[in-house]
Amino acid sequence: MFTGIIEDLGVITKLTKDRDNLHLTIKSHITSELKIDQSVAHNGICLTVVELLNDSYTVTAIKETIDKTNIGVLKVGDIINLERAMKLGDRLDGHMVQGHVDQTAICTSVETANGSWVFTFQYDKSLNNITIEKGSITVNGVSLTVVDSKISTFSVAIIPYTYEHTNFKMFTKGTLVNLEFDLIGKYIKRLHENHAMRS
Repeated sequence: MFTGIIEDLGVITKLTKDRDNLHLTIKSHITSELKIDQSVAHNGICLTVVELLNDSYTVTAIKETIDKTNIGVLKVGDIINLERAMKLGDRLDGHMVQGHVDQTAICTSVETANGSWVFTFQYDKSLNNITIEKGSITVNGVSLTVVDSKISTFSVAIIPYTYEHTNFKMFTKGTLVNLEFDLIGKYIKRLHENHAMRS
């Protein structure tokens, strides 16, 4: 379980294909604090540390993860958002995040707003995921509040601190991002679907 509060920005230093798997080596300031088998969210994707070497570590993504996230388009030199799993009893500063990406979205616009930024994203509505005004959404692992919710699009406002300390500062029109929709909202949606099927 994660909170969506980014701890560090990692740099991808190596990508290795191994049959259907993809091994990613990442240079990070938190490497010295990691352990083998530890879970770390990478752009919101929960992956397990499999190797440690000096200031870098390696994780492995399986085919399903590659197919459902933006991990397959990453390149050496790309910067990714990192968060270690939360500790039981810690303050929950973001919202409950599983590290299981629901789908990807495309950034359709980036607008400056007198000291902050507004990013708009479009996603495939056929997967039946939803956002609500003032609800929670995770974009590339960052816990955010929805400010403009429509059927297949939403916007988020980014303050300067978040802009500087996440990879939002690299987003442009057309950037592919990972989305994890609000956990409570997903349960409510499923209950509603089950009720509708019985009616």
